[in-house]
Amino acid sequence: MAVVYITYSGDESTRFDRGYYRNHHLPLVMQCWKQHGLESLSVLYPEDLGKGTIAICECKFRDDAAIKASFESEGTPQVMADVKHFTDVTPTQTRAVPLS
Repeated sequence: MAVVYITYSGDESTRFDRGYYRNHHLPLVMQCWKQHGLESLSVLYPEDLGKGTIAICECKFRDDAAIKASFESEGTPQVMADVKHFTDVTPTQTRAVPLS
């Protein structure tokens, strides 16, 4: 399994529509990338809504090849174009690896 975290940062005044994100954006991501090896998505919201992280999405892929295939797929432009519908924040991608 390979994991990528998508992080959105800002503060309490930063626009982030959780309802749209959960009900529209995440299903779009799954629809576009599942066929390439995306296995699951989960979202975490910080308890403190002050300055810092607004949301973190954990994307679990079958393997590294699935990450590459998903991000290079024909659906990725649609996924990225949808971001403007729920936030003005540019998301950050972080590849997670297990401690060895």
